[in-house]
Amino acid sequence: MPVEITRYAERAPDHSGALFNDGEGQPRLHLVARPHKSLTPGGFVWFIGATAALLALPLLAAIGSPVLWGLLPFIVGAVWAIWWGLKRSWRDMDLHEDLLLWDDHVRLTHVAPRKADQVWEANPYWVQVRLTPHGGRVPDYVTLKGEGREVEIGAFLAAEERVELYHLLLREMRPG
Repeated sequence: MPVEITRYAERAPDHSGALFNDGEGQPRLHLVARPHKSLTPGGFVWFIGATAALLALPLLAAIGSPVLWGLLPFIVGAVWAIWWGLKRSWRDMDLHEDLLLWDDHVRLTHVAPRKADQVWEANPYWVQVRLTPHGGRVPDYVTLKGEGREVEIGAFLAAEERVELYHLLLREMRPG
């Protein structure tokens, strides 16, 4: 599941004298969900290199003739267009959702490229975690409802991953 989960100690020990600062201090759970990216940076280099090599093969027959200079701009343009398209696709997939959970506060931030961050906050005690198996925007649609709003979480994840996320959120919203 492309979800990074970091758990922190819920409170300072009773005998330490430290105070727990709900909603402002360290959260007890930090969850970051990102969409899956199938092309790694190394794969990108290999793909662009292989594409450039394959597109350059027809140029071997034109070496030494003026036709080479007529074909070269189109081949360079094609490699550049593929490179630009893949980079743009990567930037568009730089979205993620960041959930911070304290004992008395939950904050979900949806970060999308070229858009303002969308932030939702509520008291986890009153938050309802919902799973809509059919009829949602996607199969196994997960939402959080609280503070008069219902927000989606993990819509870009696979259906099985959303079900896992749903069960994780159910457990974590009401620990104990």
